Amino acid sequence: MTCGFMPSYRWTMTIFQPLHRLSLRDFPFAPLGLGLALSLCIGGCRSPFERNSEQQLRNAMVHSVQREIDAAKGDSSESHPIQLNATTDLTKLEIRDDHLQQIQDEYSTAGYVEQLQSQNPHTDPIAELIGLDLLGRETVLIPVSLQSVVQASVRGNLDVEFAQYGPAISQAALVEAEAVFDWTLFGSVQGQDSITPQTGASVFGGGVTRNESDTASATLGIRRSLTTGGSLSAQHDLGYTNVESSFFGSASPNPSNSSNFVLGYDQPLLDGFGRSQVMSQVYLARNAERSAVSALKGQLIASASDTERAYWQLAFAYKQVIIRAKLLDRGIEVRDDIKARRVQDARQAQVADAVARVERRRSDLLTAKTALRNASDRLKQLMNDDRMPVGSEILLVPGDTSVAETLSISLLDAIDAGITHRPEIEQSILLIDDSTIRENVAKNSRLPTLNLTAQARLLGLDDSVSDSYGNSISNRFIDDWLIGLTFEQPIGNRIGEAGFRRARLARMQSIVGYRRTVQGIVLDIKNALNAVVTNHTLISQTTLSRVASGEALRALIVEKELTNAGYSVERLNLELNQQESLANAEISEALALINYNTAMVDLYQAMGTTLSRNRIDFVVPDANQLTPGESVAEYDTEADDVDKSDD
Repeated sequence: MTCGFMPSYRWTMTIFQPLHRLSLRDFPFAPLGLGLALSLCIGGCRSPFERNSEQQLRNAMVHSVQREIDAAKGDSSESHPIQLNATTDLTKLEIRDDHLQQIQDEYSTAGYVEQLQSQNPHTDPIAELIGLDLLGRETVLIPVSLQSVVQASVRGNLDVEFAQYGPAISQAALVEAEAVFDWTLFGSVQGQDSITPQTGASVFGGGVTRNESDTASATLGIRRSLTTGGSLSAQHDLGYTNVESSFFGSASPNPSNSSNFVLGYDQPLLDGFGRSQVMSQVYLARNAERSAVSALKGQLIASASDTERAYWQLAFAYKQVIIRAKLLDRGIEVRDDIKARRVQDARQAQVADAVARVERRRSDLLTAKTALRNASDRLKQLMNDDRMPVGSEILLVPGDTSVAETLSISLLDAIDAGITHRPEIEQSILLIDDSTIRENVAKNSRLPTLNLTAQARLLGLDDSVSDSYGNSISNRFIDDWLIGLTFEQPIGNRIGEAGFRRARLARMQSIVGYRRTVQGIVLDIKNALNAVVTNHTLISQTTLSRVASGEALRALIVEKELTNAGYSVERLNLELNQQESLANAEISEALALINYNTAMVDLYQAMGTTLSRNRIDFVVPDANQLTPGESVAEYDTEADDVDKSDD
């Protein structure tokens, strides 16, 4: 694919990076051509664990892409590029070269602007034409280039800024999911002093006795959840007991110290067993993180595209103001000529019609001015530049009004680019992966609950702490062992079966969603390509129409200046009609050019290549690098120089 117009700046957009530095290469969907695009669909949907219906999933995804590719190829295995250029052959109009030059100088938008500037060399004629702003001051015009407004939009657009927090939020959720498997340190300390009355018996007779005891205990240990679904714990217990009883006899040793070492292990053997089951939330969180990055890329593409469209709407509104203003001036001149002929042959109806036409043109000019201000405010909103807030009365005017990109691309290449670069493809694949993870979890959840519990303890007891340690280490006392199984199974298992059926249907739905996404991308690309081709043709046709209308008006004016017949009311009415015909042709030409550039924006957005087209590097750094209030856009020196020169 070749493109004749490319912005002459380069800058880098830096955004959050979860856990590690991320580029599109980290995604399993970055093919370098059409063949690799199919590999993308096959390899990109791999789950972190094995799937029973892997082959069916691959076949469905590959078929959805292959069908569109085969249709784009047609009967040939080679692509057929669409060649578009911005040349218009004016020779078919059979107009003399000097007349063509005169039409370009006097009967075109650029010529009108030059005429206004030559008439008012010491002031801004466009500002005077626009009039006062809402504050009653002279309007301040700021010329902006397409490059600078796209830069400002990506750097400051509030929708992009809002979307930038998505990856950071997803990163935090991923850390939360992974933190479940971190080691946990736990401990407790407690003491108790009690006097307990109780009945007693002895060889000398019964009576009420009392026990006085001082106890203290401390526990320190660590535990961790395992990726197999089980948990492991190790703890150390220290105990102190001192008992004083009025009953005959006492415990020995007293006071006593105990020291225990306990190792415990719990493991589900059926439901809840296995890494794929336990790590499912981590996998889902990781996919959510990548999906947030894709969503941010999509928002960045959308914001850049919206800004370009708004810029071209501003250019169209600007041209309309110039055309309407020139039409009004010409109408006033002819209206005055008709008024002057009242004493000769001009009837009142003809004079009133001329006056009505002028006033209608004046209202059209007022409407065009308002449309220009609205387009300027819309562009300021997208740019979100502190120097030009929406509330300011600064009026933005386009610096690029006649740009028509050349294009050489085939439908096959466009579809290849769309499947490779569109963020929606990445998100659809992640949704399939999510649904497959949930299906496997639901499949495992149908199994009965069978849990294994195992515990081992080393016990030590003596009158001192050191001796109790010695007892436990020397195995003086019998160790304590515990092992057990617990079983549970709902009768009928309706919950598990229904959950599995729901998860399986959701997975099938996600595959259909992927196919629908592919189909939607192809439709977007075809619609954009059709609009590009149509409006490119319309540019030439409307240019021919505008030049021919200009020649007709020029000839009428020359005839009016050379002969008295040109001053008849009928000929003056014909001149008014031809003025409006020329203005309509100029507006049609401007609209065709704007629609062509807008269609190019739609095409690159449909292919997902808007960022590379505008030389925006999508780099995602660590989320911790973002400081509140700090811009997340970094520009190289070349881009800054271009911005300053444009402004």
